[in-house]
Amino acid sequence: MSHREGWDLSGGAENLPVVVEAEPTDSKFLVTAFQYTPENVPGPGCHCHPNEVTFPGCDCRSASCQQGSCSCLQAHGQVYDNKGRLREHEQGDYSRPVFECSALCGCGETCINRVVQQGLRFRLSVFSTQNKGWGVRALEPIPCGTFVCEYAGEVLGYEEACQRQRAQGPADMNYIMALREHTGQGRVCDTFVDPAAVGNVGRFLNHSCQPNLMMVPVRVHSLVPRLALFALRNIAAGEELTFDYSGTRSTTQGLRCTMNPVPSKSSSLSSSSSNTAGTDGLKRKPCHCGAHNCSQFLPLDMSVIDTC
Repeated sequence: MSHREGWDLSGGAENLPVVVEAEPTDSKFLVTAFQYTPENVPGPGCHCHPNEVTFPGCDCRSASCQQGSCSCLQAHGQVYDNKGRLREHEQGDYSRPVFECSALCGCGETCINRVVQQGLRFRLSVFSTQNKGWGVRALEPIPCGTFVCEYAGEVLGYEEACQRQRAQGPADMNYIMALREHTGQGRVCDTFVDPAAVGNVGRFLNHSCQPNLMMVPVRVHSLVPRLALFALRNIAAGEELTFDYSGTRSTTQGLRCTMNPVPSKSSSLSSSSSNTAGTDGLKRKPCHCGAHNCSQFLPLDMSVIDTC
């Protein structure tokens, strides 16, 4: 397989080029298959622009915020260390919300509370795997706890997400990520992101039953969370990057993510390792992650399909 040195899948939209390792004909297909965006964009049914600035800013005037004086850190806690790595963010059975400083904050661009919004910090490449289609790998070592990339795409309304889910056939790839957040007092917030037609490098990440990335919802300027992927451990150069589509290794009970299918607004997420074979053309697809604890099938929660 040839390496197209200098060919950037993002077309300059990212801080660093997303290198494509593919034959020229395959590379051309990638370009026409979707439109690249480094962050979420509004899609059908999205009533809140993903990049609209809705949070008040802190009054800090220093290059970086300090825990004792910053209103952002006082309200939400310091989730990153001085090297921009994610600190332990779980509290009991729930995950602490992650809020970064916004465009209205007075601190500088190098503030320790500005990580995901800074974009890619490590060189990544998209390559053709042996039996999993396209995949993503690191071109340099990535330390544990470091932000790697977003899972970005169109932010959809519930009805649009369900419509796209129903339109998929057994052989179609499902990219829709459904995030359900329990915000307390019985309130639930659902976010649907689909990078199929408009997305970033995150759309090429494969599932693994033993992943090296975890997904964390991070809010920057808007109420709409960014689906940020952080390193679960130290990752070597050349290693494929993966995350658990079921969300089991992404969060605890407070924040749950799931891939395939879209959940209903009124139901709780059940285990995505259901033994249900399929319904309405949606069948469980084999998992080729190769992990010693592989479940043999890609995660698929069938309990809420009928409500879509």
